[in-house]
Amino acid sequence: MSEIENNIPFTPDPDHILEVRNLKEYFDITTGFLKTTKLKAVDDVSFFIKKGETLGMVGESGCGKTTVGRTLLYLYKPTAGEVWFDGKKIDPKDKAGLAAFRRRAQLVFQDPYSSLNPRMTVGDIVAEPIDVHHLCATRKERNDRVMELLSTVGLSSEQSTRYAHEFSGGQRQRIGIARALASDPDFIVCDEPVSALDVSIQAQVINMLEELQDKLSLTYLFIAHDLSVVKHISDRIAVMYLGKIVELAETNELHRHPLHPYTISLLSAVPIPDPDRARASHRIVIEGDIPSPLHMPSGCSFRTRCPRATEKCAECRPEFVEVEKGHYVACHNL
Repeated sequence: MSEIENNIPFTPDPDHILEVRNLKEYFDITTGFLKTTKLKAVDDVSFFIKKGETLGMVGESGCGKTTVGRTLLYLYKPTAGEVWFDGKKIDPKDKAGLAAFRRRAQLVFQDPYSSLNPRMTVGDIVAEPIDVHHLCATRKERNDRVMELLSTVGLSSEQSTRYAHEFSGGQRQRIGIARALASDPDFIVCDEPVSALDVSIQAQVINMLEELQDKLSLTYLFIAHDLSVVKHISDRIAVMYLGKIVELAETNELHRHPLHPYTISLLSAVPIPDPDRARASHRIVIEGDIPSPLHMPSGCSFRTRCPRATEKCAECRPEFVEVEKGHYVACHNL
């Protein structure tokens, strides 16, 4: 396999469970009478995830994080690009291959309230992937599997006959995680799984996800706003801005040596629990508003808010290049 456009090498590495190449997701938006334009939610995104690791994905609301997760699972049909899973290219026209991929790749939704069917019992919610993929031959085997899954996420078998509205937010998210585990997946997209939960419950869910990863050899794409949470759970972090990845590096490297001005600004906003260090730190505030994805700036999409912007930034888009081993950045002025 040759290198992709933005210079991240995608070699046939057996350690890579997921490889995303030049992924694009454009939506047609009505802007007037019989007029439409393209909203570039995801624009030429490429990355890989190794087996057993967690790739964190961060960025402001509307930057395209969730769309990346849903598109690589083919919940949205990609406008362009390729998704390779465990060495095989996913072809949406191959229904059997797509079904097999979806059994091995699952999603934990952000909202534990709207993602659960209020008319189904918890047992039926968790069993739905089992029924869809025909994973259990008998009713007893199905029920035993549901009870096992509920126990795995810290719920009791007696709760299987209850409905979603009878549970707290943290319990509902545990139900969502149990449902994601029901098909025995290898890869899970965690779409801001703790953002709607209290801080104490967040810690419980994060610890449970880490335990499940060790126990079941899972691989995560962990999407979140909270940089502290992402730092805790992730092996590597990708920073997105307006549909593009602007920086990607190992977690400690990114926090110790951020290079892109957007990443530097995000990290400066993370609260520091030590009052003395917090007073000594310098908060970098980004000026200006986020440009509309319907009217993207020429060249670098961050240039309208960047303190380093030059004429070159307006003329051409910066390439996403490896400046240090495993550390990729898209910026003209490093």
